[in-house]
Amino acid sequence: MAKVKLYENRTWSMSLPKPFDVTVNTVSTKLYSRYNTAATKKSTLHSPSLSAILAYLDMDTIYTPASTSESAIGTQGDKVIAEYRSRTGEIHAVVFNKKNGKFNVGRFEDVAAMPKVYSLKDTGNTGTAMFFALIPEALMDDEFREYYELLGRCKSDGYSDMEEAEKAAFILCDNLYRRIEGAGMHGKSGISLDIPATGNIAPITALNLSKKAYTPSSVLYGTFQIFTGTPTSAAGISVDRKDFINHYPLSERTFSPQEQLMIPKIEDWYLIPQEVVTICKHAFQTTSSSQPMRNFMMRGPAGTGKTEGAKAVAAGLGLPYLYYTCSANTEIYDFLGQMLPETDGKPENFAEYPSFTDLQMDPPSAYKKLTGIYDEAVTEVEVFNKLLEVMERDAKALAEDNSSGQRFRYVETPLIQAIRNGYLIEIQEPTVIANPGVLVGLNALLDRCASITLTTGEVIRRHPDTVVVITTNNSYAGCRDMNQSVISRMNLILDVETPDVDTLAERTMLVTGCRDKAMVKDMAVSVQEISERCRETMINDGSCGVRELISWVQSYMVCGNALEAAKYTILSSVSSDPENRADILSSCLEQKFAA
Repeated sequence: MAKVKLYENRTWSMSLPKPFDVTVNTVSTKLYSRYNTAATKKSTLHSPSLSAILAYLDMDTIYTPASTSESAIGTQGDKVIAEYRSRTGEIHAVVFNKKNGKFNVGRFEDVAAMPKVYSLKDTGNTGTAMFFALIPEALMDDEFREYYELLGRCKSDGYSDMEEAEKAAFILCDNLYRRIEGAGMHGKSGISLDIPATGNIAPITALNLSKKAYTPSSVLYGTFQIFTGTPTSAAGISVDRKDFINHYPLSERTFSPQEQLMIPKIEDWYLIPQEVVTICKHAFQTTSSSQPMRNFMMRGPAGTGKTEGAKAVAAGLGLPYLYYTCSANTEIYDFLGQMLPETDGKPENFAEYPSFTDLQMDPPSAYKKLTGIYDEAVTEVEVFNKLLEVMERDAKALAEDNSSGQRFRYVETPLIQAIRNGYLIEIQEPTVIANPGVLVGLNALLDRCASITLTTGEVIRRHPDTVVVITTNNSYAGCRDMNQSVISRMNLILDVETPDVDTLAERTMLVTGCRDKAMVKDMAVSVQEISERCRETMINDGSCGVRELISWVQSYMVCGNALEAAKYTILSSVSSDPENRADILSSCLEQKFAA
């Protein structure tokens, strides 16, 4: 059985595209890729991948000078953006993220239609559009490029030499198959894909289309029809802070001085991302509707600015900000509060006892702790006698207080404070909770009924201004799938992507104050290379991202040597294993930053 959904059994029996539809032998034991390491070597012509290669050649003006192809392909940072015109006439719009191997795909009957679901099921789609988006990545390999060019020359000659064309086709199909199915075996040449086992591919959403989220920054071939317009920068948008801070109030409110201190301040270095503005606009513009939008989720890798984004949302809405960080052991009472017995401490009116060291070294100060009076003439013996007197008094008071039974007090959580008072509450990393049903206990607060009963018996009703922002990552070790009933209660779910190199360098320079743009960009490139190396070699006991880059740059500003700074920042974070660190140092850093 295929490891990757694109190569399921059904795909091998599909009819081949012209001119290979007349090929007699679809399996060869003589023609195969250099990545074929099987004991018995053979290759097979694969219709979806071969169709994608031919469609790419139809756009390539080197081999099709007067191209009339209605497909298009381009890039946007680490993404490949593609539109493939299928045999049925539909446009299949594809976004392929090279960093994490994930796809977003939508089917369009025409450019004005709403996107339809794209699936890799028996009665679904062939996967050709997804292979089509992989061709630029496949062409990074020398062997694939060599035989792509051979097939292109055959095409230019009208396939007069079908033997040569078939040779190219066999090796191209096998090259792509081996590099995808055996991605982990082939280092940087491997193409790792993350495709759900269900075959349901993440859709292209109408919201992302409306905000031009996937407009290519560079076009390789063709003319785009779906992904058009001016791209939105992942770094941020040009927003004057004066036109953003408290620009989206949900109601007319007056906060106390303490509450005003809880409203976040946006730092000068912070570039306001599109996701933040999108959340603020939706919360603000739906306030007068019957179902105002108040529940939001931001997903993305560590260090992409999700928490800073939640704080910026609070600043834009002009709301006090609170947060709760989840752990594997988080239970429902951690969100709702609990009753705790008052047995371990003294009542608030009890005196603070001095230590015996205080008695010996500073009797006047010790006496003041017991009586509130500072007497320079007091002796050590007098203070000791006063201590015994006070302790006896407190013991009697405590006995009287406990005579009526155990006393309890209710401890309120940040979530309940936010719900009660109309603040913004950020719930951080709920996917690490061992029991995924814990968050289901909050559904009553996320629904329109918006009330919940506390352990005290008090019924808390959700303030109409309360905004819940869930920030999470679901691709790291320890993360679990979030309960679908919680996801369905999110009004917006926004995926926060890792910025491209230019954006990453710009953001890091703003945070650190470093002005060496060339060096910071080299360091940003290295961070991405290290992340890729960790993925290839399965180094997963550390972290390498935006936060580590910032620390690296700051250390470089102190010591003036990027390689030395890396040893105590990026390298020490990436793994606790000395062999792993040595591998990263030699493969990604030494040659580039050697003095």
